[in-house]
Amino acid sequence: MDVIQLLPEFHFLRFPIGHAYLWKGTDGLTLIDSGVPGSAPAIATAIRELGHRPADLRRLILTHFHEDHVGSAADIAAWGEVEVLAHRADAPFIRGDAPGPAPVLAAWERPIFENVMARKGDAVPEPVRVDRELEDGDLIDLGGIEAVAVTAPGHTPGSVTVHIPDARVLVTGDTVARAPDGGDVILGVFNVDTAQAVESFGRLAELDTEIACFGHGEPSTRDARAELRAAVEQLAGRS
Repeated sequence: MDVIQLLPEFHFLRFPIGHAYLWKGTDGLTLIDSGVPGSAPAIATAIRELGHRPADLRRLILTHFHEDHVGSAADIAAWGEVEVLAHRADAPFIRGDAPGPAPVLAAWERPIFENVMARKGDAVPEPVRVDRELEDGDLIDLGGIEAVAVTAPGHTPGSVTVHIPDARVLVTGDTVARAPDGGDVILGVFNVDTAQAVESFGRLAELDTEIACFGHGEPSTRDARAELRAAVEQLAGRS
């Protein structure tokens, strides 16, 4: 895992699969997503290297229920006084109350999906409590700055993104991605409802965003809104 500073208070935790993001607020730390199962020790090491303690974590925001995003959530939630947040529609899957829906795969996605599943291994995430079920527009106090929960259904029923307007930062989960090897910004793959995901992507592209952070692929760190809009226009041109 690599730790990359995007802003003085914001770091990108780059994993081979399923990135995470760390925000430093006045009251402690907020982690967005938790990587695949077994990622908690690496995240704890990153937190210490940045001069903090795992016990300084105050919030864990989960963008959706897939195992490369909630894989280490149960371990991380046990570090101390950690509030776990997720969208209402994905909360039952994260808690383990019900199985989440499988993606509807296009033919071209199948070999990619099989490759990703093979790389993830057989580890299954432990269910984790959800302390706060998010709805669209909910405000999240990150300690001295507010984030807004912006729903983005389509990748999963309860995919949610985190927009920090004052910092012009957007964490998209898997609704948006970057193509491998630093390619273009694209619609995320493996969606339960691709048409709905496209609609959500269009909504995200209208937010005031300088830095956009994806669940897969490198962040867009300069004028991200223009890059997101260009990707949405390209999608519209294909339809």
